[in-house]
Amino acid sequence: MRKHEKQITDPAALEDVLARAQFCRIAMCDGDVPYVVPVCFGYEPGALYFHCAPEGRKLDILRANPKVCFQADVDAKVIVKDEACACTAHYTCVIGTGTAAIVEDVDGKRHALDVLMRHYTDSGGGHEYPENALGKTAVVRIDVTELVGKQSPAPSAGA
Repeated sequence: MRKHEKQITDPAALEDVLARAQFCRIAMCDGDVPYVVPVCFGYEPGALYFHCAPEGRKLDILRANPKVCFQADVDAKVIVKDEACACTAHYTCVIGTGTAAIVEDVDGKRHALDVLMRHYTDSGGGHEYPENALGKTAVVRIDVTELVGKQSPAPSAGA
């Protein structure tokens, strides 16, 4: 990272970003064409999960090339200035890489969906998922190989 002072190295801080982010963007490579898509997601140490339709471009790409990059951010705000080139942004983000795998077994799907539900609700997991819904839902697990963070926080009051 070019600006080391902006780098987030604390694992707890990286996981805090993932806990607070509402969406995650998954980047894939469709042959020689990049493809990125925002998804609702859930995270547990070492793995990120998302769900999607059981067929479509995402799954086709991941079957051909399971290597992915993902990005999530919080506290993002663009600061517009009247002076040209004086605009800036404040943000905290995480970028990760990993290998995607389609979760095929029902217990694995339930676990992944519980992780997603915990991300967006106060539930502790253990939800009931109708069998027909599980059959119509694809779940993808990304085994995280690297997490890096970067921040450009807003100045503190009085600074």
